[in-house]
Amino acid sequence: MSAFAKWIPLTERRLRRARLVSGLIIYSFLMMHMSNHVFGLMSVEAADDARPIFLFIWRNPLGTTVLYGAFLIHIGLTLRSIYVRRSFVMPKGEALQIILGLAIPVMIIDHILATRVASQLFRLSDSYETVVHLLWTKSPISGLRQAIALVIVWIHGCIGIHFWLRHRHWYPSVWPWFLTLAILLPVLSLLGFAQMGRSMTNPTFMLSGFPGGYYDPTVLPANADSQLQMIRIAVYCSFAGALLLVFVLRGIRWFGERAHLVTIHYPTGEAISVPRGFTVLEASRLAGKPHYAVCGGKGRCSTCRVQIIAGEESLPPAEPLEQKTLDRIGAGSGIRLACQLRPSASLTLAPLLVAMPERAVVAEGYESVPGREREIAVLFCDIRNFTSLSEARLPFDIVFLLNRYFAVVGHAVEASGGRIDKFIGDGAMALFGISGSAADACRQALDAAVAIAAGIDELNRQLADELTTPLRIAMGIHVGPAVVGTIGYGATQSLTAIGDTVNVASRLESAAKEFDLPLVISEPVAELSQIDVSSLARRDIVIRGRSLPLKVFAFHSAGELALLQTSANKVRQPDRV
Repeated sequence: MSAFAKWIPLTERRLRRARLVSGLIIYSFLMMHMSNHVFGLMSVEAADDARPIFLFIWRNPLGTTVLYGAFLIHIGLTLRSIYVRRSFVMPKGEALQIILGLAIPVMIIDHILATRVASQLFRLSDSYETVVHLLWTKSPISGLRQAIALVIVWIHGCIGIHFWLRHRHWYPSVWPWFLTLAILLPVLSLLGFAQMGRSMTNPTFMLSGFPGGYYDPTVLPANADSQLQMIRIAVYCSFAGALLLVFVLRGIRWFGERAHLVTIHYPTGEAISVPRGFTVLEASRLAGKPHYAVCGGKGRCSTCRVQIIAGEESLPPAEPLEQKTLDRIGAGSGIRLACQLRPSASLTLAPLLVAMPERAVVAEGYESVPGREREIAVLFCDIRNFTSLSEARLPFDIVFLLNRYFAVVGHAVEASGGRIDKFIGDGAMALFGISGSAADACRQALDAAVAIAAGIDELNRQLADELTTPLRIAMGIHVGPAVVGTIGYGATQSLTAIGDTVNVASRLESAAKEFDLPLVISEPVAELSQIDVSSLARRDIVIRGRSLPLKVFAFHSAGELALLQTSANKVRQPDRV
């Protein structure tokens, strides 16, 4: 065993990956199985005719080994996760996932024994005709139980896939399609099963084996029932014994650890005493102390990070997974991940992201939760020479002018599908693509820039008698990853974006001022929006913190912006024959 562990180190990351892969194999099997059920809406024969494709993939030595191996690995790793978990205080989603995972074997063991095992041992034909006759006609209680089991397994798989994909930047754009599939497939599958059952209860339906007297395809050879019952008892006892063993081992560990408590002190004066081996995150949850952990405590984010104030010298070194995340964020000395740090001695620490109560919600309906990384487009807009423009005006006149200007910007941004993030002085920041793709975000931001330019021209015409010089704007647009989430306190919380993408967009707006031009966009914006920039001059600008200059495109007039809008619309509309 040690040689195997040395050859393939069983790190936490590898074990989580094995659990994910095994779950995806089971999920794929279930999806194909349920899709086959859908053919039952046509007829029992149609479902059996579609079955060879399913059998070709899963009813062969390789497919059988992969499927049942994945099932055993998934169950084994689920039991292991229960053992290594130090506390059962967890988010409701995680708790539901574990409960459903433990219920699945209990629900499907009978079905596996009555179909696959009986087919292998006693040559029972496990066609749709046989199985539906058994579950719908002879034992409807078993049929209801298997229908519930199908729903449970499906929900368990959907929750697991959601946890896996929820932080991918592209997931929000495809989530509605996944949700549609997640609802339709089990509904159609159960309807197919019900339709087959109703067809077989029709007196005109003849079971295979006719003519020549009554033939029940579900009848097993003599003593087969007793053998299956023995196998059933053995399997159930094995699963129950494994689960009981996990809790017995947890109890033994708990008694052993009670003699070696460590105390975690917080700057607020709170102290949490937990057995050695608990992570800081588990200690916080056990004590009911709010603590951010967006990734669920898997070391894939840094929202749970803490600053060690005292006791750092006694801490174990960071594991590779934790160290990789710390290196990615450029963590300084004494910063550790609470979900990975298992203190061996008492220490004092402070969470770097202070969690708000779960009930805290901003006025616009966005939950007060840590940000998530998304690919968004950011637009900055500012009035050039606003200081000199405002010096000769009364404060109330400035307020009136700014409100008219902000109305132009706000309407243009919202009409294009974006969101005003904030107004700062005479500047504005807008976000695009919070719930869409990066390409759509870029096109929306460019549409907003065109609308803002047109709105400012109209405002200049309306206020020609009031303005000594026309209003001139400078805009910058950049696209890239940013952390989008709520920031603030109490009623002043708002959804905003933070990250290098925001800083670059602000720098492009400043570049537009330097070039004395209305709009500067980065090269990624031009590529994703698929606009024609061949006639524009490409420039390189220096961005603070970047070793290489950024390629940008500048627009010289509102006429170019109008051409830009036409180009963007052509890209968006399919060619007509």
